[in-house]
Amino acid sequence: MLTPDPTTSSTPPEKPLVLVVDDEYGPRESIAFSLASEFTVETAGRASEALAKIREKAFATIVLDIRMPEMDGIKALEELRKIDTEVSVIMLTGYGTLLTAQQSMVAGANQYLRKPPDIAELIESVRKQTQATRVRRQQAKINRETEQMNMALKREIEQNEPKIWQARASVELVHDLNNPLTVVIGYATLLVEEAKVVAMADPDRGKKILEYATMVERASEYCHHLSENWRQAAKKAVEFSVLDLVQVAHEVRQVIFFGNAAIHLNGAAAAMVRGSKYELMRVFQNLFKNALEAGATRLSITFNRSERSVEVVIADNGTGMNDDSLKKALRGGFSNKQGGTGLGLSICRHLLGAHGATLAMESKPGQGATVRLVFPLALET
Repeated sequence: MLTPDPTTSSTPPEKPLVLVVDDEYGPRESIAFSLASEFTVETAGRASEALAKIREKAFATIVLDIRMPEMDGIKALEELRKIDTEVSVIMLTGYGTLLTAQQSMVAGANQYLRKPPDIAELIESVRKQTQATRVRRQQAKINRETEQMNMALKREIEQNEPKIWQARASVELVHDLNNPLTVVIGYATLLVEEAKVVAMADPDRGKKILEYATMVERASEYCHHLSENWRQAAKKAVEFSVLDLVQVAHEVRQVIFFGNAAIHLNGAAAAMVRGSKYELMRVFQNLFKNALEAGATRLSITFNRSERSVEVVIADNGTGMNDDSLKKALRGGFSNKQGGTGLGLSICRHLLGAHGATLAMESKPGQGATVRLVFPLALET
């Protein structure tokens, strides 16, 4: 998974491929010359020429001038995004086109620089955007592979409905491992990229590497416990302890969903229940994932404590479901997402039942969905 250490390889690492697009010969060649020591640079004098190159090769970064004849940079950006959605694009703008440059960010650019650019700023920007392209391409590859796995899994479920608990548990385990394993791979990719510049002895970079490494460790630990729980399931029951449900939800938000700003925790600061931390993480993982994949831009998790119970209300502003789809989803094996397995709510109900908790759900098309979980409150000692 990780790129070999270049210090142990006899073959020098391949330079990232950068495309410079500018109709003016002087600025175009000047930029290409400035980048050539660190990148493999190709140039194009027209947008049509650039688009032809983009169809043939996967570039790491594209430096694109806004003002060009025949087709300007904004139109060229729209066209190239139809070809490559992951490549980073840096727009070059003169002082008179600053507003246009800002509009280009809305159209899909990743950064803009004033023209002529400061050479040091240009090189650093191309470095940064090249790294961002690598991460997006890696993540896109993982997502495609995960979708293919889910589609194959769904076909297998439809053809051979599991008849015994062990078979269904195996399917559930594969389903739940997809998200944390994607996190591990994604953060590992970032870690490799940061390691390439650690020799610069930059304290801020060192701090980033430590943060990424910590996230990798926590996500890996989560995967380990899921696998270990499965391995031990046939031998003994999962051990429960008193834990804070609020802290469990917070950890899922940070580790599994990269601290997603759409997820908000409200209500009680702590809510103690008896249970398995990692099985409850699976519950929150599935419920958060369902809401976000249903188009939710805000997901509110509210914890309400009473004398004997803890109610968790998970409300989203996603697309919602009609009554028929809601009934099918609660039964399990139904999904309106391409490549979905429909196992999420079924897994949640199974795990919640083992914790003495209940699940209820209500939803309307266009009005999002609300899930209510009720847990017995643990006696604090």
